[in-house]
Amino acid sequence: MIHSNNPKIIEDGLATLGIEFGSTRIKAILLDSDNMPISYGIHQWESVQTNGLWTYSESAIWEGLRACYFDLKSNVLRDFGLVIHQLKAIGLSGMMHGYIALDQDDNLLVPFRTWRNTTTFEASKILKRMFFFSIPQRWSIAHLYQAVLSGEEHVKNIRYLTTLSGFIHLGLTGERVLGIGEASGVFPIDSDTKTYHASMMKTFNAMIENEFPWKLEDILPKIMIAGEQAGFLTRSGSFLIDPSGDLEPGIPFCPPEGDAGTGMVATNSIKKRTGNISAGTSIFGMIVLERPLSKPYDAIDIVATPEGQAVAMVHANNCSSDLNAWIDFAYDLISSFSIKIDREMLFHSILNTALKGDRKTGNLLSYNYFSGEHITEITEGRPILVRKPDSLLNVANLVKASLFSAFAVLKIGLDILFKSEGIKIDRITAHGGLFKTPVVAQRILSSIINSPIIVMNTAGEGGSYGIAILANYMIEKAKFNCLQDYLDVSVFSGVKSKIEFPVPELSEDFQEYFKRYISGLNIVREAINSMK
Repeated sequence: MIHSNNPKIIEDGLATLGIEFGSTRIKAILLDSDNMPISYGIHQWESVQTNGLWTYSESAIWEGLRACYFDLKSNVLRDFGLVIHQLKAIGLSGMMHGYIALDQDDNLLVPFRTWRNTTTFEASKILKRMFFFSIPQRWSIAHLYQAVLSGEEHVKNIRYLTTLSGFIHLGLTGERVLGIGEASGVFPIDSDTKTYHASMMKTFNAMIENEFPWKLEDILPKIMIAGEQAGFLTRSGSFLIDPSGDLEPGIPFCPPEGDAGTGMVATNSIKKRTGNISAGTSIFGMIVLERPLSKPYDAIDIVATPEGQAVAMVHANNCSSDLNAWIDFAYDLISSFSIKIDREMLFHSILNTALKGDRKTGNLLSYNYFSGEHITEITEGRPILVRKPDSLLNVANLVKASLFSAFAVLKIGLDILFKSEGIKIDRITAHGGLFKTPVVAQRILSSIINSPIIVMNTAGEGGSYGIAILANYMIEKAKFNCLQDYLDVSVFSGVKSKIEFPVPELSEDFQEYFKRYISGLNIVREAINSMK
């Protein structure tokens, strides 16, 4: 991708900052007014299990923000000899949904519960029945109601319920808001009114009537639409980002969004009949709907674009973590011989071997479950490689099996949309780390879902890029009819892309593999029972 090299933009305070809290990395990006990247910052982090729940500590959140921004600030100083004092706008994105419950003083009542937890099955099932609407386990309302059902003491003290991006936005601006895309995973929204679904909220309030000193509408974030202004950086917020005091307060913020919304923006997929697939620690496919689905499905979420249009979303908790673990193993093995090799180059090299795997993937069977997977009813993570004595274990077959598994659960949900519901699409755009390696993952995914897949040359930019675009749109909104016009004219008019089409042999290979994959799921369930 072409990068901006105009230091005056930084000097004049006209750059836009986007920050994304992803599952394994916190990323910051500076864009110019033409949405060209100027500089980057990055910080690695990992979730941990505490009392059986996946979480990131509050200290890790704020320390990670500072470390990521410091990396960006250092890169700007190194490359341009400038210190960032002022910015045109800021946007925050985070891992979608999950559960952050705060008391009246905005203190965490329990550790942050991430999207990765699959402990809300009972609540999810009851709410689906009561609302006649699919409520995934990772949604904030599912976490809240599970805490109610479990009699958790903290529930009575909740005064604000939000997500990771909303929590950070609150700390930096003092505003209790969420972008509508992220809010649609807190509680169902009405795409016509652009508000929380009134009748479902009434139903929920009746379910907990007189139990707590709050009603649902009292504790949920205010919903905001793309282009609206969502507050300003406070003095205390500026020190949370940059303890040196160089970053000045007063910078406007766009509404905070989740990685689903920013992924749609980063791939120009907010128009009806368009879709995108984001592949990283988790994987999700999103199709902007022309019409409502005929009924709710456990495998399909109904969320929203950053402007509030209904989107069908297939989300799988697991994608590339197991493949990454195998590549890390290879890196350690090579390093043990005192051979120096670039990790990213190794990743590309190993990934490309998948296209050399044999037709039956060496009769290997891979399950990439680092955490539970609701669509296949797997309750806990147990990554497993299964093989027979006569299986052919080599790098090509292992990587091919790993990629097939990375996309397998997504395939289940997309088949519901395309085959059962007859949803039609004009294009699907893929992005995420897997697609930074040209061709291989793109071709395999295209063959699995039997649809052409587009990958732009911005494929690796991710959610920080998407939220920075939304921050720029907030500043420029008056010049455009809508977000789609802005994306078409100001962001993607000159972006290059490549398209891969399904390969019949790969499609057949996957179908054979998928039969074994479904048949072998009891192996994972037995591992859960046997390996405590």
